[in-house]
Amino acid sequence: MDTTPDGAAGDEGIAGPRWAHIQKLLNRAGPLAQPGFEPCPELLEFLSTCKVLVIGAGGLGCELLKDLALSGFRNIHVIDMDTIDLSNLNRQFLFRSHDVGKPKADVAAAFVNKRVPGCTVTPYYKRIQEFGEDFYRSFTMVVCGLDSILARRWINGMLVDLLRYDQSGELDPASIVPLIDGGTEGFKGNARVILPGMTACIDCTLDLFPPAVNYPLCTIAHTPRLPEHCVEYAKVVQWKDHFGDKPLDGDDTEHIKWLYEKALERATQYGIQGVTYRLTQGVVKRIIPAVASTNAVVAAVCANEAFKLASNGASPNLNNYMLFNDSEGIYTYTLEYEKKPDCVTCSVKPLDMACTPTDSLQSILDRLVDDPSFRLSGPGVVMPTASGGTKSLYLRAPASIEAQLRKHLTMSLADLSIADGQLLYVTDKTTPRSIKLLIRHEHESTAQP
Repeated sequence: MDTTPDGAAGDEGIAGPRWAHIQKLLNRAGPLAQPGFEPCPELLEFLSTCKVLVIGAGGLGCELLKDLALSGFRNIHVIDMDTIDLSNLNRQFLFRSHDVGKPKADVAAAFVNKRVPGCTVTPYYKRIQEFGEDFYRSFTMVVCGLDSILARRWINGMLVDLLRYDQSGELDPASIVPLIDGGTEGFKGNARVILPGMTACIDCTLDLFPPAVNYPLCTIAHTPRLPEHCVEYAKVVQWKDHFGDKPLDGDDTEHIKWLYEKALERATQYGIQGVTYRLTQGVVKRIIPAVASTNAVVAAVCANEAFKLASNGASPNLNNYMLFNDSEGIYTYTLEYEKKPDCVTCSVKPLDMACTPTDSLQSILDRLVDDPSFRLSGPGVVMPTASGGTKSLYLRAPASIEAQLRKHLTMSLADLSIADGQLLYVTDKTTPRSIKLLIRHEHESTAQP
């Protein structure tokens, strides 16, 4: 048998002896197989040719790439916009010290390609928002190992946007690209299987995600007590004073370095210990501490679910959410989340919003940000016109357009000619698709505050 320099077995195809464990699962029936499962060699061939997209090549992503490659998947693509930091090396095992500063996706792909002959991992050192519908539609399934709620919501919205319905409103199953999502937080983790349009999506369970930690401005400005207060002050106050409207990029090392230096100066002024570069990066990017063993368990569950989907019923899929906790012993629990009829993303009908004609546009935008059912990040609004076009009410970019439309924020719905039953299209960076909002005017005493 041929071997690579690292001692890995040479490529003999998915039918070779190296993959005997996979062949046993797919070439014969078993007690856990779903009714109707028919073992056959074609399943092996499909497993090796189906196109899998992994989003994230960090702690969870490294485990996912390893597990998928060793489960027989041979056409894997991976997206990650980050570069390797020294602190990654204690758990992201596909990287070495000489890789520091290089793109995670490139290094992870090269490592797996070398270690598992016949497996082709294609890297993309980009943001997920840089790809369009045709790119995502080309995959058999998407497996996420993300540490960002915003990114999860975006890819969830993209896969929902790929769905196609016939004239009677029936979903075309061929348009479904399954999403397998894993997440970890210290010793806790979860995995879920989402069939867009059929089962609960990410936004159906949006209220499960904890709100972002925010510190009162009065505390960080006048009575800082924690190192996080110093970093937050540098981020919220000093950055704007120095750079104006220039956006802060949490992935730019120069930006983080500037914040760290300012936070350290403030911490010294108030006698606060603990401000480090790593803490600064964690506060800015809302980084949650990771535990390697938790990543390994959750990634194994996700890879197992991917194998089940690709094998067409060799074993029942997770239905549809699994919790894991090993902080005190081992605890797992599986439950089924149901679709939310008025989900902001996967509902096929416009969402009603009760308001009064005197409500300002700003109050509508504030509700879209604060309401747990929406939790948008920076919404913009356009209104369809009778001629078939659209009228922009408020857009956050580009800056020149935002400045022109800013006057609309203080105007009432009546002043903006937004009548009862008016349809609005809401855009936001949490989703690639427009959210349809149906305005419902109510009496002042009954409208939502």
